[in-house]
Amino acid sequence: MKLLETYILRRVGQMFLVALLPVLAIIWTTQVLQRINLVTDSGQSMGSFAKLATLILPSIIPVVLPFALVIGITQTLTTMNNDSELAVIDAAGARRSTILRPILVLAAIISAFSFLVDNVIEPKAKSGARQMIAAAYADLLSTVIEEKNFRRIDNGLYVQISERLSGRILKGLFVVDERDPAFELIYYAREGAVDAKGTSLIMHDGEVHRKTTTGDVSVIRFDSYSFDLSDLTQNRGQATLRASDRELSFLLDPDKNDKDYISRPGSYRAELHRRLSDWLLPMVFALVSLAIAGDARSHREARLHPMVSALVLAFTIRWATFYAANQIDTKPMFIGVLYAIPFAASALAIASIVFHKRLSLASFVSDRIAMLWRKLVQNRRGTAGPSAGGRA
Repeated sequence: MKLLETYILRRVGQMFLVALLPVLAIIWTTQVLQRINLVTDSGQSMGSFAKLATLILPSIIPVVLPFALVIGITQTLTTMNNDSELAVIDAAGARRSTILRPILVLAAIISAFSFLVDNVIEPKAKSGARQMIAAAYADLLSTVIEEKNFRRIDNGLYVQISERLSGRILKGLFVVDERDPAFELIYYAREGAVDAKGTSLIMHDGEVHRKTTTGDVSVIRFDSYSFDLSDLTQNRGQATLRASDRELSFLLDPDKNDKDYISRPGSYRAELHRRLSDWLLPMVFALVSLAIAGDARSHREARLHPMVSALVLAFTIRWATFYAANQIDTKPMFIGVLYAIPFAASALAIASIVFHKRLSLASFVSDRIAMLWRKLVQNRRGTAGPSAGGRA
Protein backbone atom coordinates (compact mmCIF):
# COMPACT_ATOMS: atom_id res chain seq x y z
CA MET A 1 0.00 0.00 0.00
CA LYS A 2 1.36 3.43 -0.95
CA LEU A 3 2.30 6.10 1.57
CA LEU A 4 -0.75 8.25 0.78
CA GLU A 5 -3.10 5.28 1.05
CA THR A 6 -1.57 4.34 4.40
CA TYR A 7 -2.08 7.93 5.57
CA ILE A 8 -5.77 7.84 4.63
CA LEU A 9 -6.26 4.41 6.17
CA ARG A 10 -4.67 5.54 9.43
CA ARG A 11 -6.81 8.68 9.66
CA VAL A 12 -10.07 6.86 8.87
CA GLY A 13 -9.17 4.08 11.30
CA GLN A 14 -8.46 6.54 14.10
CA MET A 15 -11.71 8.41 13.55
CA PHE A 16 -13.57 5.08 13.35
CA LEU A 17 -12.26 4.09 16.80
CA VAL A 18 -13.02 7.54 18.22
CA ALA A 19 -16.64 7.14 17.10
CA LEU A 20 -16.93 3.46 18.01
CA LEU A 21 -15.63 3.25 21.56
CA PRO A 22 -17.78 5.92 23.30
CA VAL A 23 -21.00 4.80 21.60
CA LEU A 24 -20.21 1.16 22.32
CA ALA A 25 -19.50 1.98 25.97
CA ILE A 26 -22.79 3.87 26.38
CA ILE A 27 -24.94 1.16 24.81
CA TRP A 28 -23.09 -1.57 26.68
CA THR A 29 -23.64 0.23 30.00
CA THR A 30 -27.38 0.59 29.41
CA GLN A 31 -27.69 -3.08 28.48
CA VAL A 32 -25.69 -4.19 31.51
CA LEU A 33 -27.72 -2.05 33.94
CA GLN A 34 -30.92 -3.70 32.71
CA ARG A 35 -29.57 -6.98 34.08
CA ILE A 36 -28.39 -5.70 37.45
CA ASN A 37 -31.22 -7.70 39.03
CA LEU A 38 -29.11 -10.84 38.60
CA VAL A 39 -27.03 -9.55 41.52
CA THR A 40 -29.77 -7.87 43.56
CA ASP A 41 -32.41 -10.61 43.23
CA SER A 42 -30.41 -13.81 43.04
CA GLY A 43 -27.54 -13.13 45.40
CA GLN A 44 -24.83 -13.56 42.77
CA SER A 45 -21.36 -12.09 43.20
CA MET A 46 -19.99 -9.10 41.31
CA GLY A 47 -17.69 -11.53 39.51
CA SER A 48 -20.72 -13.30 38.05
CA PHE A 49 -22.20 -9.96 37.07
CA ALA A 50 -18.94 -8.94 35.33
CA LYS A 51 -18.94 -12.23 33.45
CA LEU A 52 -22.52 -11.65 32.31
CA ALA A 53 -21.61 -8.11 31.20
CA THR A 54 -18.78 -9.54 29.08
CA LEU A 55 -21.15 -12.03 27.47
CA ILE A 56 -23.51 -9.19 26.49
CA LEU A 57 -20.84 -7.24 24.59
CA PRO A 58 -20.73 -9.39 21.38
CA SER A 59 -24.41 -8.74 20.69
CA ILE A 60 -23.81 -4.98 20.60
CA ILE A 61 -20.66 -4.80 18.46
CA PRO A 62 -22.18 -5.74 15.04
CA VAL A 63 -24.90 -3.10 15.45
CA VAL A 64 -22.51 -0.23 16.21
CA LEU A 65 -19.69 -1.07 13.77
CA PRO A 66 -21.33 0.09 10.49
CA PHE A 67 -22.42 3.47 11.85
CA ALA A 68 -19.03 4.13 13.44
CA LEU A 69 -17.49 3.42 10.03
CA VAL A 70 -19.81 5.97 8.38
CA ILE A 71 -18.74 8.62 10.88
CA GLY A 72 -15.06 7.74 10.46
CA ILE A 73 -15.16 7.95 6.65
CA THR A 74 -17.29 11.06 6.24
CA GLN A 75 -15.58 13.04 8.99
CA THR A 76 -12.10 12.21 7.69
CA LEU A 77 -12.89 12.99 4.06
CA THR A 78 -14.74 16.19 4.99
CA THR A 79 -11.76 17.36 7.05
CA MET A 80 -9.39 16.53 4.19
CA ASN A 81 -11.62 18.46 1.80
CA ASN A 82 -11.76 21.49 4.11
CA ASP A 83 -7.96 21.40 4.35
CA SER A 84 -7.78 21.19 0.51
CA GLU A 85 -6.04 17.81 0.74
CA LEU A 86 -8.51 16.15 -1.64
CA ALA A 87 -8.05 18.96 -4.15
CA VAL A 88 -4.26 18.59 -3.96
CA ILE A 89 -4.54 14.83 -4.49
CA ASP A 90 -6.66 15.40 -7.60
CA ALA A 91 -4.35 18.13 -8.90
CA ALA A 92 -1.34 15.84 -8.45
CA GLY A 93 -2.92 13.39 -10.89
CA ALA A 94 -3.47 10.60 -8.35
CA ARG A 95 -6.03 7.97 -9.25
CA ARG A 96 -9.32 7.82 -7.37
CA SER A 97 -8.29 4.38 -6.15
CA THR A 98 -5.79 6.16 -3.91
CA ILE A 99 -8.75 7.29 -1.79
CA LEU A 100 -11.07 4.36 -2.43
CA ARG A 101 -8.71 1.43 -1.85
CA PRO A 102 -7.71 2.02 1.82
CA ILE A 103 -11.29 2.78 2.86
CA LEU A 104 -12.70 -0.29 1.10
CA VAL A 105 -9.95 -2.47 2.59
CA LEU A 106 -10.91 -1.23 6.07
CA ALA A 107 -14.61 -1.82 5.30
CA ALA A 108 -13.86 -5.38 4.11
CA ILE A 109 -11.95 -6.12 7.33
CA ILE A 110 -14.80 -4.75 9.45
CA SER A 111 -17.36 -6.77 7.44
CA ALA A 112 -15.37 -9.97 7.97
CA PHE A 113 -15.04 -9.20 11.67
CA SER A 114 -18.78 -8.50 11.89
CA PHE A 115 -19.52 -11.87 10.24
CA LEU A 116 -17.24 -13.63 12.76
CA VAL A 117 -18.84 -11.94 15.75
CA ASP A 118 -22.42 -12.36 14.49
CA ASN A 119 -22.14 -16.03 13.52
CA VAL A 120 -19.51 -17.50 15.84
CA ILE A 121 -18.86 -15.40 18.94
CA GLU A 122 -22.31 -13.94 19.62
CA PRO A 123 -24.28 -17.26 19.60
CA LYS A 124 -21.82 -18.79 22.08
CA ALA A 125 -21.96 -15.69 24.28
CA LYS A 126 -25.77 -15.61 24.28
CA SER A 127 -25.95 -19.31 25.05
CA GLY A 128 -23.47 -18.87 27.88
CA ALA A 129 -25.45 -15.95 29.29
CA ARG A 130 -28.68 -17.96 29.27
CA GLN A 131 -26.97 -20.92 30.94
CA MET A 132 -25.50 -18.61 33.56
CA ILE A 133 -28.85 -16.98 34.39
CA ALA A 134 -30.54 -20.38 34.49
CA ALA A 135 -27.92 -21.76 36.88
CA ALA A 136 -28.37 -18.75 39.16
CA TYR A 137 -32.05 -19.64 39.62
CA ALA A 138 -31.78 -23.43 39.43
CA ASP A 139 -32.28 -23.93 43.17
CA LEU A 140 -34.25 -20.95 44.36
CA LEU A 141 -34.43 -21.59 48.09
CA SER A 142 -30.90 -22.94 48.40
CA THR A 143 -29.01 -20.17 46.59
CA VAL A 144 -31.29 -17.16 46.47
CA ILE A 145 -32.89 -16.84 49.89
CA GLU A 146 -30.57 -15.95 52.76
CA GLU A 147 -31.45 -16.65 56.38
CA LYS A 148 -33.58 -13.98 58.09
CA ASN A 149 -33.79 -12.01 54.86
CA PHE A 150 -37.12 -11.23 53.20
CA ARG A 151 -36.56 -11.61 49.45
CA ARG A 152 -38.58 -11.51 46.23
CA ILE A 153 -38.00 -14.58 44.07
CA ASP A 154 -40.65 -13.83 41.45
CA ASN A 155 -43.24 -11.18 40.65
CA GLY A 156 -45.67 -11.27 43.57
CA LEU A 157 -43.85 -14.08 45.42
CA TYR A 158 -41.80 -13.37 48.58
CA VAL A 159 -40.07 -15.79 50.96
CA GLN A 160 -38.29 -15.58 54.30
CA ILE A 161 -36.63 -18.35 56.29
CA SER A 162 -35.26 -18.23 59.83
CA GLU A 163 -32.70 -21.02 59.55
CA ARG A 164 -31.33 -23.44 56.95
CA LEU A 165 -30.27 -26.90 58.14
CA SER A 166 -28.57 -29.80 56.39
CA GLY A 167 -30.62 -32.06 54.16
CA ARG A 168 -32.46 -29.09 52.58
CA ILE A 169 -34.41 -28.52 55.83
CA LEU A 170 -35.74 -25.00 56.40
CA LYS A 171 -36.93 -23.55 59.74
CA GLY A 172 -39.38 -20.70 60.28
CA LEU A 173 -40.96 -20.36 56.83
CA PHE A 174 -42.90 -17.27 55.80
CA VAL A 175 -44.29 -17.11 52.21
CA VAL A 176 -46.39 -14.35 50.58
CA ASP A 177 -48.03 -15.20 47.26
CA GLU A 178 -49.68 -12.27 45.43
CA ARG A 179 -49.45 -13.67 41.91
CA ASP A 180 -53.20 -14.24 41.60
CA PRO A 181 -55.03 -10.87 41.47
CA ALA A 182 -58.19 -12.48 42.88
CA PHE A 183 -56.70 -13.24 46.31
CA GLU A 184 -53.58 -13.06 48.45
CA LEU A 185 -52.05 -16.04 50.27
CA ILE A 186 -49.78 -15.88 53.30
CA TYR A 187 -48.14 -19.08 54.58
CA TYR A 188 -46.54 -19.68 57.98
CA ALA A 189 -44.80 -22.96 58.84
CA ARG A 190 -42.46 -24.09 61.60
CA GLU A 191 -40.50 -26.32 59.24
CA GLY A 192 -40.19 -27.18 55.57
CA ALA A 193 -38.01 -28.82 52.95
CA VAL A 194 -37.42 -28.62 49.21
CA ASP A 195 -37.67 -31.91 47.34
CA ALA A 196 -34.67 -33.30 45.46
CA LYS A 197 -35.91 -31.98 42.08
CA GLY A 198 -36.51 -28.48 43.48
CA THR A 199 -40.10 -28.47 42.20
CA SER A 200 -41.98 -28.48 45.53
CA LEU A 201 -41.68 -26.91 48.97
CA ILE A 202 -43.16 -29.23 51.62
CA MET A 203 -44.24 -27.23 54.69
CA HIS A 204 -45.11 -28.78 58.08
CA ASP A 205 -47.10 -27.51 61.08
CA GLY A 206 -48.36 -24.18 59.85
CA GLU A 207 -51.30 -22.18 58.56
CA VAL A 208 -52.33 -20.28 55.45
CA HIS A 209 -54.23 -16.98 55.38
CA ARG A 210 -56.35 -16.34 52.33
CA LYS A 211 -57.49 -12.74 51.70
CA THR A 212 -59.86 -11.86 48.85
CA THR A 213 -60.24 -8.52 47.06
CA THR A 214 -63.36 -7.81 49.14
CA GLY A 215 -61.37 -8.00 52.36
CA ASP A 216 -62.62 -11.42 53.52
CA VAL A 217 -59.96 -13.47 55.32
CA SER A 218 -59.97 -17.23 55.93
CA VAL A 219 -57.39 -19.11 58.01
CA ILE A 220 -56.59 -22.79 57.50
CA ARG A 221 -54.22 -24.77 59.70
CA PHE A 222 -52.30 -27.70 58.20
CA ASP A 223 -49.97 -30.46 59.31
CA SER A 224 -48.41 -30.78 55.86
CA TYR A 225 -48.74 -28.62 52.75
CA SER A 226 -47.03 -28.81 49.34
CA PHE A 227 -46.20 -25.51 47.66
CA ASP A 228 -45.60 -25.91 43.93
CA LEU A 229 -42.32 -24.45 42.59
CA SER A 230 -42.35 -26.18 39.22
CA ASP A 231 -43.27 -23.03 37.26
CA LEU A 232 -40.33 -21.15 38.71
CA THR A 233 -37.77 -23.89 38.19
CA GLN A 234 -38.95 -24.53 34.64
CA ASN A 235 -38.84 -20.87 33.73
CA ARG A 236 -35.60 -20.03 35.50
CA GLY A 237 -33.73 -23.25 36.12
CA GLN A 238 -33.54 -24.36 32.50
CA ALA A 239 -32.02 -22.39 29.67
CA THR A 240 -34.26 -22.31 26.61
CA LEU A 241 -32.23 -21.56 23.49
CA ARG A 242 -33.90 -19.38 20.89
CA ALA A 243 -33.05 -18.82 17.24
CA SER A 244 -30.70 -15.92 18.06
CA ASP A 245 -28.72 -18.21 20.41
CA ARG A 246 -28.06 -20.89 17.80
CA GLU A 247 -24.88 -21.31 15.82
CA LEU A 248 -24.89 -20.86 12.06
CA SER A 249 -24.54 -24.60 11.44
CA PHE A 250 -27.77 -25.22 13.38
CA LEU A 251 -29.63 -22.54 11.43
CA LEU A 252 -28.49 -24.05 8.14
CA ASP A 253 -29.67 -27.52 9.21
CA PRO A 254 -32.08 -27.26 12.18
CA ASP A 255 -32.91 -30.26 14.34
CA LYS A 256 -36.46 -31.21 13.33
CA ASN A 257 -37.11 -32.54 16.85
CA ASP A 258 -36.06 -29.35 18.66
CA LYS A 259 -39.05 -28.03 20.65
CA ASP A 260 -38.35 -24.38 20.03
CA TYR A 261 -37.83 -24.98 16.30
CA ILE A 262 -41.11 -26.91 16.10
CA SER A 263 -43.02 -24.07 17.78
CA ARG A 264 -41.30 -21.20 15.90
CA PRO A 265 -39.78 -22.38 12.60
CA GLY A 266 -40.21 -18.96 10.99
CA SER A 267 -37.95 -17.27 13.54
CA TYR A 268 -35.09 -19.63 12.58
CA ARG A 269 -35.53 -18.83 8.90
CA ALA A 270 -35.54 -15.10 9.65
CA GLU A 271 -32.47 -15.36 11.90
CA LEU A 272 -30.52 -17.28 9.26
CA HIS A 273 -31.07 -14.70 6.52
CA ARG A 274 -30.49 -11.82 8.94
CA ARG A 275 -27.05 -13.18 9.76
CA LEU A 276 -26.21 -13.80 6.11
CA SER A 277 -27.05 -10.19 5.22
CA ASP A 278 -26.11 -8.02 8.22
CA TRP A 279 -22.37 -8.49 7.79
CA LEU A 280 -22.59 -6.76 4.38
CA LEU A 281 -23.67 -3.44 5.92
CA PRO A 282 -20.17 -2.08 6.73
CA MET A 283 -19.17 -2.44 3.07
CA VAL A 284 -22.49 -0.95 1.88
CA PHE A 285 -22.19 2.00 4.26
CA ALA A 286 -18.57 2.57 3.17
CA LEU A 287 -19.65 2.80 -0.48
CA VAL A 288 -22.46 5.20 0.42
CA SER A 289 -20.05 7.36 2.44
CA LEU A 290 -17.56 7.46 -0.44
CA ALA A 291 -20.31 8.40 -2.89
CA ILE A 292 -21.28 11.31 -0.62
CA ALA A 293 -17.90 12.62 0.61
CA GLY A 294 -15.28 11.03 -1.66
CA ASP A 295 -14.82 13.94 -4.10
CA ALA A 296 -13.18 17.33 -3.67
CA ARG A 297 -15.82 20.06 -3.68
CA SER A 298 -16.19 23.77 -3.07
CA HIS A 299 -17.35 24.86 0.37
CA ARG A 300 -20.21 26.73 -1.30
CA GLU A 301 -21.61 23.47 -2.65
CA ALA A 302 -22.26 21.98 0.77
CA ARG A 303 -25.85 22.52 1.87
CA LEU A 304 -25.60 19.86 4.54
CA HIS A 305 -22.68 18.21 6.27
CA PRO A 306 -21.83 14.95 4.44
CA MET A 307 -21.93 13.04 7.73
CA VAL A 308 -25.59 13.96 8.22
CA SER A 309 -26.53 12.81 4.72
CA ALA A 310 -24.55 9.58 5.10
CA LEU A 311 -26.05 8.77 8.51
CA VAL A 312 -29.60 9.46 7.31
CA LEU A 313 -29.12 7.11 4.36
CA ALA A 314 -27.39 4.53 6.57
CA PHE A 315 -30.23 4.57 9.12
CA THR A 316 -32.75 4.25 6.28
CA ILE A 317 -30.95 1.21 4.85
CA ARG A 318 -30.59 -0.32 8.32
CA TRP A 319 -34.25 0.20 9.12
CA ALA A 320 -35.31 -1.33 5.78
CA THR A 321 -33.17 -4.44 6.33
CA PHE A 322 -34.43 -4.75 9.91
CA TYR A 323 -38.04 -4.53 8.75
CA ALA A 324 -37.52 -7.06 5.95
CA ALA A 325 -35.77 -9.50 8.33
CA ASN A 326 -38.66 -9.32 10.80
CA GLN A 327 -41.21 -9.92 8.04
CA ILE A 328 -39.46 -13.13 6.93
CA ASP A 329 -40.77 -14.82 10.10
CA THR A 330 -44.30 -14.88 8.64
CA LYS A 331 -43.72 -13.84 5.01
CA PRO A 332 -40.88 -15.76 3.28
CA MET A 333 -41.21 -13.57 0.18
CA PHE A 334 -39.28 -10.86 2.05
CA ILE A 335 -36.11 -12.97 1.78
CA GLY A 336 -35.45 -11.52 -1.66
CA VAL A 337 -36.21 -8.01 -0.38
CA LEU A 338 -33.69 -8.42 2.44
CA TYR A 339 -30.86 -9.19 0.02
CA ALA A 340 -32.02 -6.68 -2.60
CA ILE A 341 -31.74 -3.71 -0.24
CA PRO A 342 -27.94 -3.80 0.37
CA PHE A 343 -27.18 -4.78 -3.22
CA ALA A 344 -29.38 -1.98 -4.63
CA ALA A 345 -27.78 0.56 -2.28
CA SER A 346 -24.30 -0.67 -3.23
CA ALA A 347 -25.08 -0.52 -6.97
CA LEU A 348 -26.39 3.03 -6.64
CA ALA A 349 -23.29 4.11 -4.68
CA ILE A 350 -20.89 2.42 -7.14
CA ALA A 351 -22.63 4.08 -10.08
CA SER A 352 -22.36 7.43 -8.34
CA ILE A 353 -18.62 6.90 -7.74
CA VAL A 354 -17.89 5.69 -11.28
CA PHE A 355 -19.80 8.51 -13.03
CA HIS A 356 -18.66 11.21 -10.56
CA LYS A 357 -22.21 11.95 -9.52
CA ARG A 358 -22.26 12.93 -5.87
CA LEU A 359 -24.84 10.94 -3.91
CA SER A 360 -26.87 13.11 -1.57
CA LEU A 361 -30.27 13.52 -0.02
CA ALA A 362 -32.95 15.09 -2.14
CA SER A 363 -32.52 18.83 -2.28
CA PHE A 364 -35.77 19.63 -0.50
CA VAL A 365 -34.86 17.26 2.36
CA SER A 366 -31.37 18.70 2.75
CA ASP A 367 -32.75 22.24 2.54
CA ARG A 368 -35.26 21.54 5.31
CA ILE A 369 -32.62 20.00 7.57
CA ALA A 370 -30.17 22.83 6.90
CA MET A 371 -32.90 25.40 7.59
CA LEU A 372 -33.77 23.77 10.92
CA TRP A 373 -30.10 23.68 11.85
CA ARG A 374 -29.65 27.41 11.06
CA LYS A 375 -32.74 28.30 13.11
CA LEU A 376 -31.43 26.27 16.03
CA VAL A 377 -28.07 28.04 15.89
CA GLN A 378 -29.74 31.47 15.61
CA ASN A 379 -32.04 30.74 18.54
CA ARG A 380 -29.08 29.74 20.69
CA ARG A 381 -27.22 32.92 19.75
CA GLY A 382 -30.34 34.97 20.39
CA THR A 383 -30.84 33.56 23.86
CA ALA A 384 -27.14 33.88 24.71
CA GLY A 385 -26.93 37.54 23.59
CA PRO A 386 -29.35 39.21 26.06
CA SER A 387 -28.11 37.18 29.01
CA ALA A 388 -24.55 38.13 28.22
CA GLY A 389 -25.55 41.81 27.96
CA GLY A 390 -27.43 41.66 31.24
CA ARG A 391 -24.39 40.31 33.06
CA ALA A 392 -22.24 43.08 31.60
